[in-house]
Amino acid sequence: MQVTPSIFKAYDIRGVVPSTLNEQVAEGLGQAFGTQAMAEGQTTVAVGRDGRLSGPSLSAALIRGLVATGIQVIDIGLATTPMLYFAANTACQSGIQVTGSHNPKDYNGFKMVLAGRAIYGDEIQALRQMMETETWQHKAGGGVTHLNVLADYSQRIVGDIRLSRPMKIVIDSGNGIAGASAPGIFRALGCEVIELFSEVDGNFPNHHPDPSKPENLQDLIQALKTTGAELGLAFDGDGDRLGIVTADGHNIYPDRQMQLFAEDVLSRVPGGTILFDVKCSQRLAPAIEAAGGKALMYKTGHSLIKAQMKAIEAEGGQAPLGGEMSGHIFFKERWYGFDDGTYAGCRLLEIVSKAPDANVVLNALPSSFSTPELNVTCAEGEPHSVTSALQVLAGDVFKAPAKIFTIDGLRVDWPDGFGLIRASNTTPVLVLRFEGQTEAALHRIEAEMLALLRSVKPDAQIQASAH
Repeated sequence: MQVTPSIFKAYDIRGVVPSTLNEQVAEGLGQAFGTQAMAEGQTTVAVGRDGRLSGPSLSAALIRGLVATGIQVIDIGLATTPMLYFAANTACQSGIQVTGSHNPKDYNGFKMVLAGRAIYGDEIQALRQMMETETWQHKAGGGVTHLNVLADYSQRIVGDIRLSRPMKIVIDSGNGIAGASAPGIFRALGCEVIELFSEVDGNFPNHHPDPSKPENLQDLIQALKTTGAELGLAFDGDGDRLGIVTADGHNIYPDRQMQLFAEDVLSRVPGGTILFDVKCSQRLAPAIEAAGGKALMYKTGHSLIKAQMKAIEAEGGQAPLGGEMSGHIFFKERWYGFDDGTYAGCRLLEIVSKAPDANVVLNALPSSFSTPELNVTCAEGEPHSVTSALQVLAGDVFKAPAKIFTIDGLRVDWPDGFGLIRASNTTPVLVLRFEGQTEAALHRIEAEMLALLRSVKPDAQIQASAH
């Protein structure tokens, strides 16, 4: 079959419906994934879908493909991506979520778990090759059962979380799928919940469901002013990422949330390794170490961080927590190690409810002056060649006390801030982020890093990240 190669991303499959992603692609993926699952002894695969308009038809086609290979499908229907992960941790070991995540409304895609691991990179390309060559294997014995996981999922969270006092919060689900489950879970914990845009609507009529973008938090900030609620939580389109806004309208970015989560987790798992990606604040590692943990900076990518956490545990270590600047937070302590916006929000409330005012706790977290994520548009294939060239030059340009990291692009840390230039794994752009402990440091670091970038790519145009 003919497929568009560009829809096979580093961590998932994503494309525009129906031009690059349609029922034929979904059915082909079902046959390829089902064949691979059977080869690994996996006979059951859970399937869920978010609230996008193309979800029902793509999900039905995906299930047809899986059943043709002899797979028993557990169809969990409308669900957040974390609820699909939950099903793939409790009812079986493999699953596919039909989701466009935070992409525009005409997109959809697939996030996949096979035999307990989030698949990425070469494994996704292997599925593409099987689809192109149609070398899948059909078997009899496939079928479909339906399972509503919301009750078990809610019960698991509510049984785990203890708030020290009731809290009044605002939840903005942005018309994404989290609106169907998150408000009820927070009420079950004892919160008074004011809801914004909980109705699941794949047209996203109010604002785009991506809490990493400040413009998408304006309704939440306004609601906090008028309702007297203590905190605001915002979820992305498929519910695996969380945004947090204080009563005075401050966005608590995930790398600041991680300081709080790390301190809490390490109080019960002393000496544990806490993972975070190269986009995170320079303030995070010292906070982890001060709380008695090992700080490990790693590559960006939710599948990559999950795989590295598993690798640490396989070697006898403990990796109780991981997190990314984009808002994916992975709790292994008391949870399953997958990213879940609702669960992360519950853990946050558990911590801040111990104080009389959550805002005091959150605003006291160490902060710096930083840019949001910035992008430089490139030709296909260019970002990786640019970052390779930058890595070669960096040692001559940046001298001590600067420290150079090349695990994912080029990150340079100074005593008063850092600069990052890396290649996106999902779109042909460079991703840039700069941080300084003073505004002057931020401007200096940004200027030095951009000068290096323009020595390799003179036509670099900096713009706000489109995510």
